[in-house]
Amino acid sequence: MHYSSLEECLLDLEKNNHLIRVKEEVDPYLEMAAIHLRVFEAGGPAILFENVKGSKFRAASNIFGTIERSKFIFRKTFSQVQKLIELKGNPIESIKHPIDNFTIGLAALKALPLKNPISKPILYEEIKISDLPLIHHWQNDGGAFVTLPQVYTEDIDAPGIMKSNLGMYRIQLTGNDYELNKEIGLHYQLHRGIGVHQTKANKKGVPLKVSCFVGGPPSHSLAAVMPLPEGISEMTFAGVIGGRRFRYFYDDGFCISCDADFVITGEVYPNENKPEGPFGDHLGYYSLQHQFPVMKVHKVYAKKNAIWAFTVVGRPPQEDTSFGNLIHELTGDAIPQEIPGLKEVNAVDAAGVHPLLLAIGSERYTPYSQTKQPAELLTIANHILGTGQLSLAKFLFITADETNQLSTHNIQVYFEYVLERIDFTRDIHFYTKTTIDTLDYSGDGLNTGSKVVFAAYGEKKRDLCREIPAEMQQLQGFENAQLCMPGIVAIQVKSQNSKTITKELIKELSTTNCQLSIIVVCDDASFTAATLNNFLWVTFTRCNPANDIYGVDEFIENKHWGCKGSLIIDARIKPHHAPPVEKNAEVEKRIDKLFAKDGSLAGIKS
Repeated sequence: MHYSSLEECLLDLEKNNHLIRVKEEVDPYLEMAAIHLRVFEAGGPAILFENVKGSKFRAASNIFGTIERSKFIFRKTFSQVQKLIELKGNPIESIKHPIDNFTIGLAALKALPLKNPISKPILYEEIKISDLPLIHHWQNDGGAFVTLPQVYTEDIDAPGIMKSNLGMYRIQLTGNDYELNKEIGLHYQLHRGIGVHQTKANKKGVPLKVSCFVGGPPSHSLAAVMPLPEGISEMTFAGVIGGRRFRYFYDDGFCISCDADFVITGEVYPNENKPEGPFGDHLGYYSLQHQFPVMKVHKVYAKKNAIWAFTVVGRPPQEDTSFGNLIHELTGDAIPQEIPGLKEVNAVDAAGVHPLLLAIGSERYTPYSQTKQPAELLTIANHILGTGQLSLAKFLFITADETNQLSTHNIQVYFEYVLERIDFTRDIHFYTKTTIDTLDYSGDGLNTGSKVVFAAYGEKKRDLCREIPAEMQQLQGFENAQLCMPGIVAIQVKSQNSKTITKELIKELSTTNCQLSIIVVCDDASFTAATLNNFLWVTFTRCNPANDIYGVDEFIENKHWGCKGSLIIDARIKPHHAPPVEKNAEVEKRIDKLFAKDGSLAGIKS
């Protein structure tokens, strides 16, 4: 279907057994988020909360909770959008097959936004921020947040919807120093289009007008997270994937979506910031309180019978994982087409997306050479780290496979392939004092840290141990060695107060014949090694490469670092790290009444 509203989508989901209603009163302070998390973890349906304590408005979550449901929502347009993206990379195809691609051209006509002919149609009632469902997601959050916002801004040098930007930048509605109903917090990170717009407005000394849409057709939410090139309006994508042109009008100089359930308008003035956060975010930790732009609220609108759309983020996978999977299926080979030689790339969700990229490229520079070593792979790696949000990657593993059997999505097999071939004396390349993801607190400060590229190519160099070497059980000051996967062992320290612990480990290992590829020093080795996802989360979210990577028999030669023995990654939580998010035991017990004793969804009263 081509939905004209969020409610139309939810009714369609309910008709097809993809939605459940919660009629009991539910507290927006922690309870709604806890219910969402439990339903999501069970692979359950979308949820419509019909009785939100303290608000007259309903709320919906887990709409995109599975990739199957997400594709169901866009079932009428999904293949057409895939074809449009393919044709962009190969426009000659449309010329060769004009009849086959005629319907694709008709679909593209939906891209053009439609301005309402009435300057101010009677669509909304004016409300206040305090009237909204003020959802507090995690117990240490700084207040209530909008977690599925569509934040709209325009380029002051080229105003109008075709040069606008729509992004999903979290909004803090209450708490901290914000004056209720008059101020809200606007958090956005590196490489976001809104930053370009605010920079231009600041230079002219004028406020940036901002419209925050919530709800509306699900195509609008997807458009807000779609990584489109700078200068291309997300509203065009919303029209194509939704099968319905984006409808809008202007009120007091602010763009208003005709289809959104809620609209918050306001202005961001140059150099006016306030503390925003903390917020339990998608890396599984709290992003801490920092200065971010404050938005002066102009007006808040709500449609009749409006529905507040929200999600809950935390340690991945969460609902935003489905967004990533959906975008990957839509775009297919778009990124490899943009970067010559790149065959495949995977931003690993279990590690929080930006901390870890796995890539497969080509190695074609010196086919005449008998020595196989990374060359083109290093060029591709630099291109990856200079491309959009891929540039926020902290760890990049890249290799080449002439058999085309390797996949970045079979993560353990990929790691084994790389570790069998990597030369630790040659193939590790650090980028120091650079930018990393705003939400990653492993670095030296906000947005700052280091990166590392592991580039492996050539014949197999070693067999990976599949049992814990005896030497690992006899190390002084260390205990509980656990095998994470072939070639990788996690180990914990007996004492947590030694800053030189990794150097002590290096000293002990240098006297042994341990052939491990990677040793992860962590706080809880049993937890780290229990699952692949645990290993990925602990290792790559808690390590700042230049500070926390060591090696047995390490050396520096002409400013290149390498090691002749095992690589050691210090993945312990450090004093400057943000704390991980944790569920509230009292709230978990309280929501048990909504679930069956066996934990199934059948116990939810509907």
